[in-house]
Amino acid sequence: MSAYPLPKYAFLVKWNDTQIGFSEVAGLNMEIELIEYRIGDSPEHASVKFPGRPKYGNITMKRGTFANATEFYDWMGEIQLNEVTRRDITISLLDASGNPAVTWKAMGAFPVKIEATDFKSDGNEVAIESIEIAIEKLEIVQ
Repeated sequence: MSAYPLPKYAFLVKWNDTQIGFSEVAGLNMEIELIEYRIGDSPEHASVKFPGRPKYGNITMKRGTFANATEFYDWMGEIQLNEVTRRDITISLLDASGNPAVTWKAMGAFPVKIEATDFKSDGNEVAIESIEIAIEKLEIVQ
């Protein structure tokens, strides 16, 4: 184990075996739903708690806006009444040498929201667009 934690600025995102550059990735989270149950004749007033189904949060990824880069919109446009192209997305946190140190695999991903950049006549920031994707499962593979 390293003496220092990994910095969060060096990461790599791949989907469909294609590397895509993002400036920010957020929402890599999972939780277990809680089931509470109380037996009717129990002398205790408290419920018994059981683990339920896993839940996974939506992942939001942001990147700079490029001319003629429409893959987000194309993917969203493929969604037709309960039919969607699902993709597996791999997100790796890199070590100081640029090698994957921790890798998350988001499975069954599809887009639920795309947000274009805002416009500002007196601004000089980079135009940033974002995509929010829903996932079926999240695992750490490395």
